[in-house]
Amino acid sequence: MPADLQIAIDGPAASGKTTVARLLAQRLGVVYVDTGAMYRALAYAALQTQTDVDNENALVRLFDQQIRVSLDGGAQLGFRVFWKETELTQDELDTPVVTAVVSIVAAHPRVREAMVREQCRIAAEGPVVMAGRDIGTVVLPNASCKIFLTASVAARVRRRRAQLEMAGVDVSAHELTQEIEERDRLDETRKNSPLRQAPDAHVIDSSTLTAEQVVDEICGMIG
Repeated sequence: MPADLQIAIDGPAASGKTTVARLLAQRLGVVYVDTGAMYRALAYAALQTQTDVDNENALVRLFDQQIRVSLDGGAQLGFRVFWKETELTQDELDTPVVTAVVSIVAAHPRVREAMVREQCRIAAEGPVVMAGRDIGTVVLPNASCKIFLTASVAARVRRRRAQLEMAGVDVSAHELTQEIEERDRLDETRKNSPLRQAPDAHVIDSSTLTAEQVVDEICGMIG
């Protein structure tokens, strides 16, 4: 595996990029990082410490002092993310209350600058598959393979609802549709690093594809 291999996977909420990126990294035997989990960890920490999510300076301090990422391919997330000394689980990061504020947290320019510095540090350590919303455009603009993974709102609602049900959370399709459409609006219109397709990205619509089929398609692209 080339030491400089970088695969950037971007896309809107619930498009399947996290699952695809994790499976792809496992198949290739490289490091996987879901940058969205880093923003969710900061949102979780802000809620736990009652930090105002509109207070950019406080959020940056919280990230610098209390959030830590450790690479570990055998972990549930594909890596480990800590708030102080507590490792955060996927269920904790995906709670509705975290989802409700993570776009606000992620919209702050200095928060994103701090995140990007950490993400670039991780990527410099070796081959990596990284998923998020600004990977191909900001974090890894020179990535050897860029994917923009999309899906219909209906498909994304089904996936998100199934994910929440597995965690024991019952949310209506109507509520999730509103939530996802609002996440899209916030992600696409924020001033700093908005969600957009990199000009050289390959677009994959995963609405009717399994994660394994998407991984097969990406593997075909990189040979």
